[in-house]
Amino acid sequence: MLQLEHIYKDYIQGKMTVPVLKDISLSVDAGEYLAIMGPSGSGKTTLMNIIGCLDRPTSGYYHLNGHDILAYKDNELSDVRLNHIGFVFQSFHLLPKQSALENVALPLIYAGVSKKERHERAAQALERVGLGDRVSFKPTQLSGGQQQRVAIARAIVNHPTILLADEPTGALDSQSGAQVMELFQSLNDEGMTIIMITHDGEIASFARRKAVIRDGILSENPQDPPILTGTPPTPPETKIAQKADPQPEMKISQKAEETPIPAPGSKSEVTPGAMSAPEEKRPKTTSGRMSSQEVLEALDRLEALETDDADVSAKKYIRRRYKK
Repeated sequence: MLQLEHIYKDYIQGKMTVPVLKDISLSVDAGEYLAIMGPSGSGKTTLMNIIGCLDRPTSGYYHLNGHDILAYKDNELSDVRLNHIGFVFQSFHLLPKQSALENVALPLIYAGVSKKERHERAAQALERVGLGDRVSFKPTQLSGGQQQRVAIARAIVNHPTILLADEPTGALDSQSGAQVMELFQSLNDEGMTIIMITHDGEIASFARRKAVIRDGILSENPQDPPILTGTPPTPPETKIAQKADPQPEMKISQKAEETPIPAPGSKSEVTPGAMSAPEEKRPKTTSGRMSSQEVLEALDRLEALETDDADVSAKKYIRRRYKK
């Protein structure tokens, strides 16, 4: 279904070329659940941007459902994002003045779906994530876990071919994170293809297939440690249950769950253009030597870029998915 071959991605920093992704090849079949693990600055979110058609590689090949994605124009990529790819980010990015139903229905507006049908489909998506009784709630009336589930409902309302999740539990407590992971497992059991980006090996352990990215190099070698945080590979259900408050087993479809809390405060603005870079052919040789200070400065810039990746990705997603 998804095929990446020899993907390279470089960013231009002044006169320097900074390689971020290095010769990445990846194949994902329909119905798979893949977790890509890596620390900050490893290139994992840049890889997700390319898979999600939010960015283009410097070189390589990308085929989705047999189509050459890199041959598409920007307006064609917008259609791919709208109709075939669902996005879930660490930040929920819900419209604060709109209800849960209206937030979920947003992609359907841009897909040209009638008001009656989009409300029906949005209600079905909310029911699917266990929030059928919260359709009229505003984001500030929902807990963090509930807001993320609204965001997931928005991502799946268009029945995408693939669901991309970038640190989906990063803003949640352990109990809410466990519920989101249970929901992902349920969606995957129903046949949805999921690719999840995370730095947390416990969360990655929920996936049925795992890969590790370090310094822009992707590996599925079983000898690579599955948990990058130094935690021993205890089964994920046990680890998360140990962190959560003791309580009876909870199903994701239940209605009443968490006490509403205020919506998280907005984060500092990140320049949307920070993720873009001129498309250049990947240089085969280094054009000149850099001093040690220049190398350190380049690494600092790259680290800052990757640290802010999730917010930049979300802003690009909102801007480019819904505006052709």
